[in-house]
Amino acid sequence: MEHPTERQRTEIRVQNLSIKLQANIRRVILLPFYIMGQANVGVIFDRVDRLSDAEVGEALATVADGFSRRHRRLDETLEEHYQIAARLVGRTDGLSPSRRLLIGAYFSMEYSLESAALFNPSIVPHPDQSGLPEGSLRFVMSLRAVGEGHLSSTVFQTGVINSDLTIRLDPSGAFSAHCRSTPDRVYHKGLFVRKLAEMGVHLQHAGAVFDRLDERFTIRKLDRAVAEAQEQTGAALSAENVIGAIQWLARANYQLRLAPEDEIRDLILFPRSESEARGIEDMRLVRFVDDDGSVTYYGTYTGFDGEHILPLMMETKDFRTLNVHTLNGDRVQNKGMALFPRRLDGHYVMCSRIDGQNLYLMASDMPYFWETATLLAEPRHSWELRIIGNCGSPLETPEGWLLLTHGVGPMRRYCLGAMLLDLDDPFRIRGRLKRPLIAPTEEEREGYVPNVVYSCGALIHRGRLVLPYAVSDTATRVATIALDELLERLLEDGP
Repeated sequence: MEHPTERQRTEIRVQNLSIKLQANIRRVILLPFYIMGQANVGVIFDRVDRLSDAEVGEALATVADGFSRRHRRLDETLEEHYQIAARLVGRTDGLSPSRRLLIGAYFSMEYSLESAALFNPSIVPHPDQSGLPEGSLRFVMSLRAVGEGHLSSTVFQTGVINSDLTIRLDPSGAFSAHCRSTPDRVYHKGLFVRKLAEMGVHLQHAGAVFDRLDERFTIRKLDRAVAEAQEQTGAALSAENVIGAIQWLARANYQLRLAPEDEIRDLILFPRSESEARGIEDMRLVRFVDDDGSVTYYGTYTGFDGEHILPLMMETKDFRTLNVHTLNGDRVQNKGMALFPRRLDGHYVMCSRIDGQNLYLMASDMPYFWETATLLAEPRHSWELRIIGNCGSPLETPEGWLLLTHGVGPMRRYCLGAMLLDLDDPFRIRGRLKRPLIAPTEEEREGYVPNVVYSCGALIHRGRLVLPYAVSDTATRVATIALDELLERLLEDGP
């Protein structure tokens, strides 16, 4: 159990807990391993064909001995990787289960998710608050993990904030859950076509596919419609690259399911579509309560393919079944989008940074389409003159919406700040800190990216702001701040 040690960073008292989340190099997942061309994949099949049954058994036993305690469902993953390799070279011959698993092992590799860094946290109340002492709160925290090749994924941590504001983290599990995409993901034709139009796809040619589909369809039905359309009008579809766009969009929207034996803290969102090929970055979680009282957890994040970014949103009720959607519309640009935790005047509202420098608010009738944006604030103070952005979803308080911010100043120094927005009219700023809430200290300034403190979301518990934040894109700390003191200072500083 971790206890706070108080220090004064600014005029507002910030209590830093001694807890520190650091990269765990033992947290690994199994990925397909292809470093050779298609012809050389066939060579591996041929070499395994030449092994005796005894040699296959011995090699497979070595794999099981070295890796079965590190990966749940090892055989299932090896079989999956065998199937991928077999499809690459068109192998359909009936190999024994042992040979299939061994071939799968030759095309598998361990990947250490957090070997470089663990940072940019976001925290929300856990969907299950049962069995806790009075005054305690169970939480889910997302973190950005960076491993080999600067590839980012999203990992999760669970724990309890005790009534005395100490934090107890749940122990890391023995396994990591690399969820698989489910084939029964349902797509809505109207929304799908609308996004294709936004992407500039020739809808007249796309009609050859969508005329074959109902208003709601699965990926299997889409693949069948694509195959039939290609057979009928293949030249036109290929000329306009319609098929490529349809398949790219379908794979950017998917559903994941956590296995019954896995815990939320085992959950990993690892890049699985072309739009995420080089990483999943900076998820901002929010517990959204709709007008009917229903609760949905959303997580906005950025997919990166090496050249372009794609804003995406994860949606879940329980962190066990997760749907991933593209965010759409003219105003879906740049990074750092954070959804308000409830509707305002019947509308969804999102904080964003569409031009890369200033803060905007967007309103929409649908959580996945955003067509308008209004400027909220520009950089003003010396510590934020380069860029300002949000640090997660606004938090509702009696005085207004507490919006945590980050600012970039001289020498690419990132600091955390705060604004107070009117509760009924969030476009009106009631208060804005003149000085940073948290700035990098001498102890925290060294790391993967020096001179940076950053957060993707906080929560309020027992009258205090519980603020996890990253230090120098390397590790994560947690601070608590008296909410009344912060609100008082915001109102004193004024808009």
